[in-house]
Amino acid sequence: MRNRLFLWVPLALFAFFAGLAGYMLTQEKSQFVESTMIGEPLPDFALKPAFEGLPGAAKADFVGTKPRLLNIWASWCLPCIAEAPQLEALQAQGVEIIGIAIRDRPADVANFLTRYGNPYSRVGADDISEVQLAIGSSGVPETFVIDAAGVIRYQHIGDIREDDVALLLAELEKAR
Repeated sequence: MRNRLFLWVPLALFAFFAGLAGYMLTQEKSQFVESTMIGEPLPDFALKPAFEGLPGAAKADFVGTKPRLLNIWASWCLPCIAEAPQLEALQAQGVEIIGIAIRDRPADVANFLTRYGNPYSRVGADDISEVQLAIGSSGVPETFVIDAAGVIRYQHIGDIREDDVALLLAELEKAR
């Protein structure tokens, strides 16, 4: 009798784990990791310039009279190329965009901005993704709306598409 019980235990464990896996596969999942920093102030940071030609970025750059966009990007990021025209469209509408280049080389940053346009007022170099992780960003590109008090108000995950421009403008207006 005892030997028969040991024969059923592995089958029962297999059935349990198969059922659990089946259940988990049917649950709705988000493809994105949202920041837990929404509604929180930016952490303190001061980044050196990502290349010669623009100043670096710091928390102090986000405190002032108007909300700004913080764009996390990299020259090696293909979706960053796709969003470049939309960032320029936002800049053309008077939006100040501060960039943080992730794990990048100065020459590559400069070449990217020369080739695809430069919508940034500042670009800081986050060589070890320290600021990126501190604000809850999990990849590139990501864009955050930061209000005039330096508080993170909105997170846009992924590249900005043409139809996202109006949404970001609305979020900037809400952050006033």
